[in-house]
Amino acid sequence: MKTNTTYKIYPIIAPSALSLKSINFYLVKQDESLTLVDAGMNDDVCWNALQQTLNENGFTVGDITEILLTHHHGDHVGLVNRITELHPIPVYAHSKSIPRLKRDPDFLSMRIEFYKQLYFEMGCGELGDKQVAYLFNAVNNNKDQKLNGDIIAITEKHWLNFEVIEFPGHAPDQIAFLDREGKRLLAGDLLIEHISSNALIEPDENGNRMLTLVDHIDSLKRCSALQVNLLFPGHGNVIEQPGHLIEKRLNSIERKSQKILALIGSGISTGNELAKEFYKQKYIAEFPLVMSEIIGHLDYLEYQGKVTKQLVENVVHYQAK
Repeated sequence: MKTNTTYKIYPIIAPSALSLKSINFYLVKQDESLTLVDAGMNDDVCWNALQQTLNENGFTVGDITEILLTHHHGDHVGLVNRITELHPIPVYAHSKSIPRLKRDPDFLSMRIEFYKQLYFEMGCGELGDKQVAYLFNAVNNNKDQKLNGDIIAITEKHWLNFEVIEFPGHAPDQIAFLDREGKRLLAGDLLIEHISSNALIEPDENGNRMLTLVDHIDSLKRCSALQVNLLFPGHGNVIEQPGHLIEKRLNSIERKSQKILALIGSGISTGNELAKEFYKQKYIAEFPLVMSEIIGHLDYLEYQGKVTKQLVENVVHYQAK
């Protein structure tokens, strides 16, 4: 596909005190359109960063013609309601984003049951129960995070001058926008320069566990094959020539996987015990992230045929082959 490179990307960089360093989203000016790719957090820091970038380049919120979302996470969709209430414009996302962004009650109930069963099978005990209770309460506590307007599923493989590419792993609905001719990629959270992007364990629409780390590895490899010159991430610095960083991330995944395999070989057999041993103090402080990481690696090891598992008193135990 021949693309028109007479467009400009305006990064919106909102500082963050978290390890993310910044919340990044982007204005893309093409022909008669001014597209907002992602929408930051729902806070004044991101809102002011948006206003400043618009003003510096001679635009207003009223000039934005549509919003494209790379995935459903709150730090990428936060300003959607605020923008569309002022200026009704279409919002586009992956079809898998829609039940998450609309906070569909049936989907949320299924997701809670998924984690309840998952933490039980991993032997998580009280901490698992506490996290499930948190998720249950979050259905009501976070209802204001629901996107109010219609969300239109992106079904085309091309959008204006970009190719739309699915990159699941970090999120099941993650997509990126590629300018193949200009070798530039708006990539969501697929790759971040200063920290690794987590492949978060999630259920599919039928409540089955997705192999998110397997998907993330595949997405990184496919991204590397694109040989882009500039990758625009959801956090931190714009990444030049990302191939080397992708290789570094893939190697890091393999090293961690081998360490977990060695722990299994030493006789530690449940997901919960592996998480405690591997992450030490982080186990309690970052329980859902820690368990997601361990379970992702266990699924990856099983996918590779390096471990087997058996159910003992309703808890899954892993053995190295």
